[in-house]
Amino acid sequence: MVQKRIFLIFAITFTFLTMTKAKAQSFKLEFDHNAILVKNLTESADFYLNIIGLEEIENKTKKSHIRWFSLGQGTSLHVIEDKNHKVPDVKGVHFALHTKDLDGFIAHLRENNIPFENWPGEANTTNTRPDNVRQIYLRDPNGYWIEVNDDNY
Repeated sequence: MVQKRIFLIFAITFTFLTMTKAKAQSFKLEFDHNAILVKNLTESADFYLNIIGLEEIENKTKKSHIRWFSLGQGTSLHVIEDKNHKVPDVKGVHFALHTKDLDGFIAHLRENNIPFENWPGEANTTNTRPDNVRQIYLRDPNGYWIEVNDDNY
């Protein structure tokens, strides 16, 4: 009798776990967008258009304090004006973009007097990650950190 109860409990538990796992794996999450809060929407939009070179796309919210920019492959950056928002000063919290021409992008930053640094914080230089990818970090007008690297995947 005890063995039947143990078997029954095991069978119910196994069935529940199997169903739970199958249900959790029935969908696939993929990246959709990043959203950032900024103090000055015009200044930030100008930065993402003219310095970072993102393409502005339709703002499906139709709200005047929000602008959307393409990050490629159906993903986007939503820039939302909030004059009271304060950005934490944490380089580890950033988003990253990659380019096949990191040196050309660095020249573009220099031409526009945009400061950049490597991960350790040395100004105007790159560093190479352990996976052999060169990278730099810069800040947008609100202080958000952006990594730009030459990873070609």
